[in-house]
Amino acid sequence: MKTIYWFCCSLWKFCFVCFFSYRVVGKEKLITDGPVLIASNHESYLDPPLVGIAYDKAVYYLARKTLFTGFGAWLYPRLNSIPVDQDRPDMTSLKTIIKLLRAGNQVVVFPEGARTLDGELQKAEAGTGLIVAKSKAVVQPVRIFGARDALPRGTNKLRFRPITLVIGDPITFTAEELKAKGRDDYQKISDKIMQSISELELS
Repeated sequence: MKTIYWFCCSLWKFCFVCFFSYRVVGKEKLITDGPVLIASNHESYLDPPLVGIAYDKAVYYLARKTLFTGFGAWLYPRLNSIPVDQDRPDMTSLKTIIKLLRAGNQVVVFPEGARTLDGELQKAEAGTGLIVAKSKAVVQPVRIFGARDALPRGTNKLRFRPITLVIGDPITFTAEELKAKGRDDYQKISDKIMQSISELELS
């Protein structure tokens, strides 16, 4: 694990546990070997590290391309971040994710594509289904509770609220499902993943 990545993960874990009573429910379900697409709901800017620190191994993330400037150009690659252009979406970031998964890595994605405004789960985008179909990776559904209360979209003011990450049973798609071609088929895979996320409950 990269030194900067390890340092930041340790710092995040310390802060989240101390100030947000961070806990992980169902950690025994985590798949840590082989290609895993970690699919989470998206509540807050806090979400990527909240998911990443649940893993003892380094995972990869998506990050806005605009963050890769100045100091960010040095920092984010060391945090295993993959730049994505939200204004002009293309296949570059998707191809990078697929390549990482085929190499046996774990990658965090947010199928909804953007943070929720009202706390409700949003419809998944078809791109997640495309990644699954092309990579044949196992999908690990997870759900974050409390991050929106701590740092909701539209504000930079942190509030110390309890945050929990709930881990779901991994999803292995059938050979027939992985033959998906075209947006409609990819959307079906994404919808199945989002349905699994929606079934995770806080306990």
